[in-house]
Amino acid sequence: MTVTLSGCGSVGGDSGDVTLRLVAADYGTGPANSSEKYWNRLVKGFEATHPGIKVDVTVLSWKKVDREVAAMVKKGQAPDIAQIGAYADYAKADKLYRADQMLSIRTQANFLPPLTEAGSVDRTQYGLPFVASTRLLFYNKQLFAQAGLDAPKTWADMRDDATVLKQRGVAYPYALPLGPEEPQAETAMWLLGGGGGFTDDSGSYAIDSAQNIRTFDWLKSNLVDQGLVGPVAPGKLDRQKAFDAFTDGKVGMLNGHPTLLREAERKGVSVGMVPLPGIDGPSKGSLGVADWIMGFKQNGHRVPLGKFFDYMFSDKNVIDFADEYDLLPVTDSASAAMETDARFKPLWKFLAALPDSQFYPFGKTSWARSSESIKENIGKAVAPGGSPAGVLRKIARDSAAAERAE
Repeated sequence: MTVTLSGCGSVGGDSGDVTLRLVAADYGTGPANSSEKYWNRLVKGFEATHPGIKVDVTVLSWKKVDREVAAMVKKGQAPDIAQIGAYADYAKADKLYRADQMLSIRTQANFLPPLTEAGSVDRTQYGLPFVASTRLLFYNKQLFAQAGLDAPKTWADMRDDATVLKQRGVAYPYALPLGPEEPQAETAMWLLGGGGGFTDDSGSYAIDSAQNIRTFDWLKSNLVDQGLVGPVAPGKLDRQKAFDAFTDGKVGMLNGHPTLLREAERKGVSVGMVPLPGIDGPSKGSLGVADWIMGFKQNGHRVPLGKFFDYMFSDKNVIDFADEYDLLPVTDSASAAMETDARFKPLWKFLAALPDSQFYPFGKTSWARSSESIKENIGKAVAPGGSPAGVLRKIARDSAAAERAE
């Protein structure tokens, strides 16, 4: 979907008028809830209060928006603003303005600290967080009540609960989506629960650490090998298929995000939510996921970019988008506002998890290749005869090679 929302041309001659070109991803599922509607409202309000600045918005599907922006940049036709999935490549190539070159101090200081860190390359922020989400363990309250089970707090609890659910005929006692759609998310959540992660405290890759190997050894031997993850091999199970099975009442437990909550409740599934279980108790942090918006330097529109971003990151506009798509705001003030508004009570547990969440290493340009290696390989770690240590070492080698190639 490509749509021009306002303006025409790029610079208005001697008048000093300027038009900002913005390319954004579509979070909607069809015309009825396309992100075009959000941008239309936002641009209308911005232009009414900022005469002389117009904004042209092109809305593209997530399937092609990153690719289209990359093609524009390669042709020397970078947009002024891109709202996409990654920023680090452009920052490393010196194509982006720093956050402090565009934003007011108040706007920049209002981002949640984990998101500021995740938007930084070499401790300098280039990626502005656009929207975020966290993950919790979802469980089917009806299935758990019928089996006399309590919500799990540890991995052992999950194994024991899944064993009972399997005995009672639940198709997927625990749904483990390690298929190619988004296995890096499921992987990250298990690594966090085992005290590890994709990187160490210094920011270096640590994918094949002892903690991570221990985690996947446990996962394979205690859940997968015991037949507690359902009829589809984890390496073949995509996240959306797992979510669909949950909303159909066929899943006892899985890791989920806010959008799944609304869909499950719409289909009559009563959902319980708890922090991600860990090896010895609830995980100290959740997985945080963020999408990014950034300002390109090519057209020299630093000042109008700053005005647009300062307007866009007002509480009203941040909450408006988060509310529309069951996502989380990226600023302290908008988060505080949602935490005190009963309309957003279903999101409160997700909001509470956000400040301590850990994010993918977005600041590494090598993360794209590392993530691809996870997609290609991680399902093999829990396959029959698979070697968790061998697979994690393969992913670690791929990540190290991508790091050296930067």
